[in-house]
Amino acid sequence: MAITNDTLLRAARGEHIDHTPVWYMRQAGRSQPEYRKIKEKYSLEEITHQPELCAYVTKLPVDQYGVDAAILYKDIVTPLPGMGVDVQIKAGIGPVISNPIRSVADIEKLTETHPEDDIPFVLETIRILTQEQLNVPLIGFAGAPFTLASYMIEGGPSKNYARTKALMVSEPQAWFALMDKLADTMIKYVTAQVNAGASAIQLFDSWVGALNVQDYRIFIKPVMERIFTELRKLNVPLITFGVGASHLANEWHDLPVDVVGLDWRLSIEEAGKRGLTKPLQGNLDPTMLLADWSVIEERAKVIIEQGVAHGSHIFNLGHGVFPEIEPAKLKKLTELIHTYSAELRAAKN
Repeated sequence: MAITNDTLLRAARGEHIDHTPVWYMRQAGRSQPEYRKIKEKYSLEEITHQPELCAYVTKLPVDQYGVDAAILYKDIVTPLPGMGVDVQIKAGIGPVISNPIRSVADIEKLTETHPEDDIPFVLETIRILTQEQLNVPLIGFAGAPFTLASYMIEGGPSKNYARTKALMVSEPQAWFALMDKLADTMIKYVTAQVNAGASAIQLFDSWVGALNVQDYRIFIKPVMERIFTELRKLNVPLITFGVGASHLANEWHDLPVDVVGLDWRLSIEEAGKRGLTKPLQGNLDPTMLLADWSVIEERAKVIIEQGVAHGSHIFNLGHGVFPEIEPAKLKKLTELIHTYSAELRAAKN
């Protein structure tokens, strides 16, 4: 199907828009009754391996909430098995890796990925959505190297990333070898998603906030420069996002990206004062959606106002939708964002 609502793509490129576009991280999934019913029968991995079912889960929030984009339903560790990583998604825990990296030899064992062979189910899901079902952009995504490396080294989620940081600073040669292998994988993986039909890409560096600015510049920024420079050739909007990483916002702004995603810790207004002029994405604290509507409306209007004042803005949450959030609130919030921003933008123009 053709994209008839390209507001998000225009906002990402800094072009004229009549209203602020919106999508929500984790909009597909845990808070939806229909999804919970599916999860009674299938695991996340089983859903993503069934393209028709995965497409249904991905499209559901577009139909229910009226958002301006779909985000592909899958996990950030999806491409790792193609590198020889034995990973499982365990309920209540997250990704667990049975062969974690402990040495240079482990890094050397990592294999080259071939998306069409390794993850054909992901690419088929994208084709179904973009060729048959969606009239809004589909956002593809991938995990950024630090976040993926942290899972691979720690063996699963971590509170302090001790093993990861230790390898990074004590064995930099090994670290950069791992970064290069992950960069190669991410470039191939994202390219395959775009070739299958994705109209924009977000890289999630979920845990990179664990690093200070100096270490980010030394150990992460070069590989991010390389990845985004390659992805620019795809001619789709590129978004970067991390959690608890407001101190890195200016570093992200330096990268060859189109949109800088903010969590709720840094306001759009403050980001502008720091010199961020690119389109911004964010950034309502998702916990606010557990409050009364009057609170949600007040908080959202401030973000909408700051976004309109900034110029190019894509509304989102500062992290993902919680399972406890009522779908009706997301629908009502979407309507508020569209109508209130349209009023402000009309008055501004």
